[in-house]
Amino acid sequence: MPIIIWQLVFFVFPLIFLVVMSFWLVINYRMVPGWDTVNWTKMYSKGYFWDTYWRTLAYAMIATITTTILAFPCSFALAFKVSATLRRWALFFLIVPFFTSYLVRIYSWQIFLNDNGIFNRMFDYIGLGPFHLLNNFFGTLVGYLTLCLPLAVVLQLISLANVDRNLIEAAHNLGCGRLKTVFLVIVPMAKIGIILGAVFTFILSFGDFVSPYYLGGSKPPTLSILIIDTTKSGQQWPRAAVVAVTMIITLLAIMFASVSAAYRKKP
Repeated sequence: MPIIIWQLVFFVFPLIFLVVMSFWLVINYRMVPGWDTVNWTKMYSKGYFWDTYWRTLAYAMIATITTTILAFPCSFALAFKVSATLRRWALFFLIVPFFTSYLVRIYSWQIFLNDNGIFNRMFDYIGLGPFHLLNNFFGTLVGYLTLCLPLAVVLQLISLANVDRNLIEAAHNLGCGRLKTVFLVIVPMAKIGIILGAVFTFILSFGDFVSPYYLGGSKPPTLSILIIDTTKSGQQWPRAAVVAVTMIITLLAIMFASVSAAYRKKP
């Protein structure tokens, strides 16, 4: 019951209000309750909306793939190659970044990524650069990794740590090499944590505003930035609600499909 109440109060009711608001009208910079599909028609007929939608989707997918690939060696090493004490300390340091504001961490990256920043100074010493690492997709991706990589490592580690070592030993005894054992035994047994880590990465990246705005330069925009721009353009909160509802529907579809794949058992 507490979980149901929590979902109703903080998710279902706000979502219903958002859907209802998307049918309201803005007259003389004031929202007027109504039931008109003009906001949906206007937004869905605009080319820039779909350009932004597919761009945001692509950004989130690239961030998800990159984060999953980078997180797996780390989580694998923590699960199989280090002592329990070192693993606990590693978990502690993975969780510590969440004690600080995400916005503060993103601002700190500007010191490293700008044209006169620490990274370009290091490249200059070896005769390279300067490289434009800020106000582009690379900067946005760095922000996504800052937000999602520690979480992906933790989720993968939880699944990898529960893999039955006897099955790994049996695979080796049957002549399965190390790399083959990883992909044929370990990854399938840890797929829940891997998929859930990817899902959380996609959700956080798809809806993130801070990284594409402060590290990506906000141009071209993502859907979260488009929501801000829409509300500033004549107080068009209903049209911004259309964007938000579209984002939520996309995330729900991907989330349910991914979770179903994670928990699906082989026939």
